[in-house]
Amino acid sequence: MQLNQLKDSKSTNKSRKRVGRGIGSGKGKTSGAGHKGQKSRSGVSIKGFEGGQMPLHRRLPKRGFVNIYRKRFAELNVGRIQEAIDSKKINSSKTINEELLKEKGLITHLYDGVRLLGSGKISKSININVTSASSGAVKAIEKAGGKVKIGKEKENSKNKKNIEKKDENKKSNDNSIS
Repeated sequence: MQLNQLKDSKSTNKSRKRVGRGIGSGKGKTSGAGHKGQKSRSGVSIKGFEGGQMPLHRRLPKRGFVNIYRKRFAELNVGRIQEAIDSKKINSSKTINEELLKEKGLITHLYDGVRLLGSGKISKSININVTSASSGAVKAIEKAGGKVKIGKEKENSKNKKNIEKKDENKKSNDNSIS
């Protein structure tokens, strides 16, 4: 087969069924919705409704809870870092931080920080700053002669501004009292 012999299959460009175009079409008059009633009207969806019987989602017990304070981390494996070093995306002699990882495309979102995981092998010595790391990842990097610094590198700039404002307010209150 050659490029000039390629052809779409018959079902590829099938046109949609035009409803409400006369009884001869087979989908005329009520357009396949049947006669009257809630289900024949537009804009009605009765998902989960079981005709008055207690719906399944209400018969089953509730389980667990959602932790609204949970932290979400961008996960990164040690092997991905080694691939980036091999492809010269990252310079192993410089300190690697979360912003650099995002800039170079190793992670797509920072979320609440980066968690380093130990899947894969690393042969270069690197210094890396991440929010969190597994013990396997730390061991792998230290075995290669590198260092892992765990914790946020800097505070959120908004929080710093709020703290500075509170400090200024306290000082001005102290001055007005004395």
